[in-house]
Amino acid sequence: MRKLPGPRARRDPARRGWLRGAPPPRWVRVLPVALAVVVCAVTLLSPDPVDIGFLLGAIPPLAVMSYGPLATALMGAVAVVLLAVPVFRLGHPGNTDLETVCFVAVLSVVLAFVRSRRDTQLDLERTIAEAAQRAVVPPLPPRVGPVRCAGLYRAAQRGALVGGDFFDVRASPYGVRAVLGDVRGHGLAAVSTVAALLGSFREAVLDRPDLTAVAAALDRRLVVDSAQVRHAELFATAALLEFAGDARSVRVVTCGHPPPVLLRDGRATEIEVAPWTPLGLGLSEGVPRQDGRQVALRPGDVLLLASDGVLEARDAHGAFYPLLERLPRLADRDPAVLADRVLADLLAHCAGVRDDVTLLVLAPCPSSGPSTAP
Repeated sequence: MRKLPGPRARRDPARRGWLRGAPPPRWVRVLPVALAVVVCAVTLLSPDPVDIGFLLGAIPPLAVMSYGPLATALMGAVAVVLLAVPVFRLGHPGNTDLETVCFVAVLSVVLAFVRSRRDTQLDLERTIAEAAQRAVVPPLPPRVGPVRCAGLYRAAQRGALVGGDFFDVRASPYGVRAVLGDVRGHGLAAVSTVAALLGSFREAVLDRPDLTAVAAALDRRLVVDSAQVRHAELFATAALLEFAGDARSVRVVTCGHPPPVLLRDGRATEIEVAPWTPLGLGLSEGVPRQDGRQVALRPGDVLLLASDGVLEARDAHGAFYPLLERLPRLADRDPAVLADRVLADLLAHCAGVRDDVTLLVLAPCPSSGPSTAP
């Protein structure tokens, strides 16, 4: 899976920002030393005593932001020594500054110890959460059978790798099958529903001979789960695709979800397909006889599925993101590059996107021979 700001689903810790758990930048780490150097330089260069010893009291708190208790204690000791050394004349006119700096240094060591323990616990919890979420939605391989693919996910809930959107691409005896969906709700509260749907999809793609039966399996999963949880109203929208073995045609089924976009010869158009009701409303009780729309594919075609976080994003003036207009200019032969470009363009159009943003780019590589599509 890919995520921004790219896995793409997993953020580089350095990109989270040091106020949200990443290591502090270098300038923050040198602040305590820089402050001590500046204070000492000012007092040595001044012909008269300068009463700035109180500034040394800021050294231990600054150390807390970057260092552990041992280093913070060392910084506090340095501040106390500098304040007591006569050559710097920082203890003038009395001992108030010395007592204050000693108290602040001791308090800072305690805070550094608490912060260190907290950071250790948070790192452990983050590692466990990332492992669990990657187990739910593992990264997509760059190619599944004759289809190159790339998925990109940017959760609405900061720090989450999985939320209300999901996608997957799997090889099956009936061709390569893909799904992109959006469950009711956002963030971690929707993870259990996402896990149930993906588990049902991965089983159905191997056992169900047609795409409508796969959709019915997903629908039944939500119906059963809703019946087991009191007052639960579980439903989801989804778009399902099934590529023929030679990747020269694709079958599309949409369940309350926008249809895929076909990028061909510099133009982007939505595939026209009769929509079905969203999943979770009892589709499995009466599966339509039709089995979706079948579309012939050509070399160079690219299919893009997007969540409503992309299609319904608005700029400051209320204008929707024009995906069909922008997509030809963003086109690239590498599906991962195309996904990154769309996300960057989306954020430039609407920087304050508050919904889950999900993209699935599929680039079939048709083999030679006649098309299997009518």
